Amino acid sequence: MNGLRTSFPAVSRNEALARGLAAQFLMLMDPTVEELSDVKTAVSEAVTNAVVHAYRGRKGEVSLEFSEADGELTVSVSDTGRGIEDVELARTPFYTTAPEAERTGLGFAVMEAFMDSVEVESAPGRGTRVIMKKRIGGNA
Repeated sequence: MNGLRTSFPAVSRNEALARGLAAQFLMLMDPTVEELSDVKTAVSEAVTNAVVHAYRGRKGEVSLEFSEADGELTVSVSDTGRGIEDVELARTPFYTTAPEAERTGLGFAVMEAFMDSVEVESAPGRGTRVIMKKRIGGNA
C-alpha cells in the first residue's frame, strides 16, 4: 500500500495545492485522463467544503490523505472544525449553510458523481472527515 498524508491551512488558495497533490499521487496509478479529472474535481469539492464550512472565520487546518491498494484509490479530507449537525441533510443537493457566500450546495453531489463511494463522518464541534474511493486504471 502506498500513501501520502499532509495538512495545510484552511484557506481557499490551498484548494489548488490539494488538486495538485491529488494529480501527483494519482499519476503513480496510471489513470485515464477522465479518472484524473474526476479525482481532482472531487478532492477540490471536499477541500472547498472544509475551507468554507468548517471554521467560519477562525483559523484551522485541512488534512488530506491518499492511499492505494489493489488499484483502488482512497482519499480522506478532514478538519477539526464545526462539524455537521445532520449529515443526510448536508448531502441533499442544493442544501448549504453558507448562502451568503453564494454557495450552490452541490459539493457532496459532485463528489458522489465522480467517485465510486463517498462516506461522511462528522460530529458537531469536533469536525468532519470525508472518505472517497475510486477504482483506477485497468482495474475499473
